[in-house]
Amino acid sequence: MVKEIERKFLVSGAQWRDLVEADIRIRQFYLAAAPDRSVRVRISEGASAKLTLKFGSKARERDEFEYPIPLAEAEQMLAFAIGRVIEKTRHHVRHRGLLYEVDVFGGMLSGLVVAELETPQDVQDEMLPDWLGREVTGEHRFYNASLALEGIPEIAA
Repeated sequence: MVKEIERKFLVSGAQWRDLVEADIRIRQFYLAAAPDRSVRVRISEGASAKLTLKFGSKARERDEFEYPIPLAEAEQMLAFAIGRVIEKTRHHVRHRGLLYEVDVFGGMLSGLVVAELETPQDVQDEMLPDWLGREVTGEHRFYNASLALEGIPEIAA
């Protein structure tokens, strides 16, 4: 088990694009989702898949269990998905030594760009990059399970 400690932000600028180190095409869907837990399948680059279980209702910290699964089984599980399938490209961007994952959503969530920062330390606001917009940590409507079930939040549309 891993403790997932993350902050989420809307992205307000495009300067991050010049800093991209890697991109990963992701397709993910949920098999179960509740306010304090979720079961997700993620397919990366159409080549590998993981099953992820997350537990906890704290805004910044959750317990996470993740397991590789055969790609063919992940594709079969798609028949049991709840809500919509999320399509996004995840961009790895470094700023002041910290890795930000910038997700550019496609499909029904097109137009939404969210950055995540996973770090056990508390990063002061003045250390954050200028291209980050409003922090949405703890706003469940911006979490992927909510996006799959409810769509793009009106404030971000």
